Amino acid sequence: MNIPFNDLNAQHATIEAELNSALSEVISSSQFIGKDGNRFVSSFENEFAQFTGAKRCVGCANGTDAIELSLRALNIGPGDEVIVPAQTWISTAEAVTMVGAEPVFADIQKDSFNIDPKEITARVTRKTKAIIPVHFCGLPADMDAIVKIAKPLGLRIIEDCAQAHGAKIGQNHVGTFGDCGIFSFFPAKNLGALGDAGAVISNDPTLSAKIASLRDHGRAEGGNHSFAGRNSRLDAIQAAALSVKLRHLPIWLEKRREIASQYKKATAQLGIASQQENDYSSHAYHLFSIMVEKRGEIQKGMRAQGVMTGTHYPIAPPFMDIYKKSGYGFHDFPNAATHMKSQLSLPLFPEMSQEQVAYTINTLQQVAKRVAANA
Repeated sequence: MNIPFNDLNAQHATIEAELNSALSEVISSSQFIGKDGNRFVSSFENEFAQFTGAKRCVGCANGTDAIELSLRALNIGPGDEVIVPAQTWISTAEAVTMVGAEPVFADIQKDSFNIDPKEITARVTRKTKAIIPVHFCGLPADMDAIVKIAKPLGLRIIEDCAQAHGAKIGQNHVGTFGDCGIFSFFPAKNLGALGDAGAVISNDPTLSAKIASLRDHGRAEGGNHSFAGRNSRLDAIQAAALSVKLRHLPIWLEKRREIASQYKKATAQLGIASQQENDYSSHAYHLFSIMVEKRGEIQKGMRAQGVMTGTHYPIAPPFMDIYKKSGYGFHDFPNAATHMKSQLSLPLFPEMSQEQVAYTINTLQQVAKRVAANA
């Protein structure tokens, strides 16, 4: 049996008629570019704001732009520092670099894989202007602790929710605890477009309005331009596809959680650590993440049996060439260093059959035992 890491063809097959109808409507309208007034973009923005409980959603070209636009709208730039997790996708730190500010890395927690609030406190300086917590794999970071750190110091919070569509803390959706929350709609996400797309949600109307202007060349009323922006508009094709998929997201999330529950039970029986959850939040399970020794051997063994896995991420940002000048060593971020060597993601997508889930579990069990026996 062959189990892909993700299967977008299976997803799209279930909603093909809806997608075709929505895309045909966009083509017939000729409203392709996401300028103000584009009904497809406006509809999705309103729908996603309602889904997350935010007052405003501003669509943009991709998740990386969403972070950069948020930083620029918060007037963060050269001379400023922004605290980011030591283990995340490069975009979180890269966007900080692109606005001229300095990303300051804080180690992650060993069990949750999210940024450690204690590490944040240790890295705050007079230059610190913001914190970007990442809800890694779809598990909410400890926003209560992070807000308590940020608020007295006047630090801004940009929540990186790129992997956390549908995740909540209590009854509140991630992205609504800080100044704003950014989302990527990369096709493989829980809510994925048919290409690149992103968005920023916020309860601050002034901040939302500035981000909306920045994404469209700094456009103001009457054809004027208040400041230098960029072309980062969400296009109508992506917005229409996202509106279709958003209607199905709650059911897809339930399925992800059902599969994750089976994985969690099976890995616990094997003595394999998985991402530790808490009682006050709901995991969106963009990824089901485990920690294994001899990851390469396990990955190779599972691939030989037709089961595809992933690594998120094999090189943590502080150790990448882009930040080599900072001279970081593994001792600076021990949990991130361990994570990048041992983390493994199991296949997880809503359309997985029970047979596929069982085969994945059985394969992991067989391979893990064989690798352990040969150690």
